[in-house]
Amino acid sequence: MSDQSRDETATTGPEGPDAPLHRRGIKSYVLRAGRMTQAQTRGLEEVWPRLGLTLAEGRQDLDALFGRRAPRVVEIGFGMGASLVEQAETHPDTDFIGIEVHAPGVGKLLDEADKRGLTNLRVYREDALRVLEECLPEGSLETLQLFFPDPWPKKKHHKRRIVQPAFVELVRTRLRVGGTFHMATDWEAYAEWMAEVMDAAPGYANTAAPETAPYVPRPEFRPLTKFEARGERLGHGVWDLIYRRVE
Repeated sequence: MSDQSRDETATTGPEGPDAPLHRRGIKSYVLRAGRMTQAQTRGLEEVWPRLGLTLAEGRQDLDALFGRRAPRVVEIGFGMGASLVEQAETHPDTDFIGIEVHAPGVGKLLDEADKRGLTNLRVYREDALRVLEECLPEGSLETLQLFFPDPWPKKKHHKRRIVQPAFVELVRTRLRVGGTFHMATDWEAYAEWMAEVMDAAPGYANTAAPETAPYVPRPEFRPLTKFEARGERLGHGVWDLIYRRVE
């Protein structure tokens, strides 16, 4: 399993296809218990009041939230947060919002962000679908990142995969026209699933060159995680897909 969180989704359930995604009853994440380190606890207790966001705050005015107008990147399932912190530090002119349900990862990211003095990073510890539906304005994002989500490899569990038609349409509405949806996975079968769903989704275009389609080489701006580096040494593959909103 990746060092990134295996995140969340919902698919059609008893309430029907017009119900909000988060109310359809099938999640793609499992909350895991884990011990909290001193640094993680500090992050949640001392840094959260400054950098943490909640559903109760409702629809965000992102310019007011960050005190400026800038490109906005959202990452779903940031795991322990090393990649997201690195991106925020490397790209100070971009604002980042991370969404993660697991307390140790949220605490670790907050502690590290505070130690590095980052002001361009905020965090939700909430269901990502609810954040997208209830808190992020339409057309407000430059990029949405989904790195190493749970592949749910058993066929009977495929309905739990976050990459589903309804989810990618929700993502499209939150991206600006020209914005990108960037996915990465270490499961080839899931990469093929992602490409199939995205190629059928209206309003998107694959950014891959014909010779590598549907995949793109790992972009330099996506930090190499410890998990991925270990996988590379063992000969494991990683597949990146980047689709642009065209309408």
